[in-house]
Amino acid sequence: MTTPLVLASGNAGKLRELEQLLSPLGLAVRPQSAFEVPEVDETGLTFVENALLKAREAARISGLPALADDSGLAVDALQGRPGIHSARFAGEPRSDERNNARLLSALADVPEGQRTARYWCVLVLLQHAEDPVPLIVQRSWEGEILTRPRGDGGFGYDPLFWVPEQGQSAAELSAELKNRLSHRGQALRALVAKLEARPLSS
Repeated sequence: MTTPLVLASGNAGKLRELEQLLSPLGLAVRPQSAFEVPEVDETGLTFVENALLKAREAARISGLPALADDSGLAVDALQGRPGIHSARFAGEPRSDERNNARLLSALADVPEGQRTARYWCVLVLLQHAEDPVPLIVQRSWEGEILTRPRGDGGFGYDPLFWVPEQGQSAAELSAELKNRLSHRGQALRALVAKLEARPLSS
């Protein structure tokens, strides 16, 4: 018997990734679009708050358990920016190219060796909209910001995110290796471990 779970996102890639990881646990992941859940204004001040807002709205409208994530890049020399504003760092219209250009500009006077940064991913799972004890997983991926883009893979800030132990940018890593090392990959595996220990009620 499977338990339906709503993904509070319209990202097809995230849906496929979660389906592969969660289906062995008896969870049938469905997109929020199947329940006409609208995009939520991310008014929180932290990744956790924004993920909670998205998961709660999806659970409220669908009447089912809901999973949401919020993620972004925090650069030490910029006091943690772009942080929760990572996807819209350069304003509208949103684009990876514009966000990357703004990041390079903001770090123009910061020398190599002082460009430490990390990607963050927060996953929130609610049994129902009023769940007082959400399951929350938070993981990070350490790296540095390059002075120019490298690589054609990945998305977001990946061409600028240097992974020292691999000697490559995130955009140069194979998809398999990136999924193993990344903040989202770590968070998803931790979520699966928690769900194995504490399954959702059907």
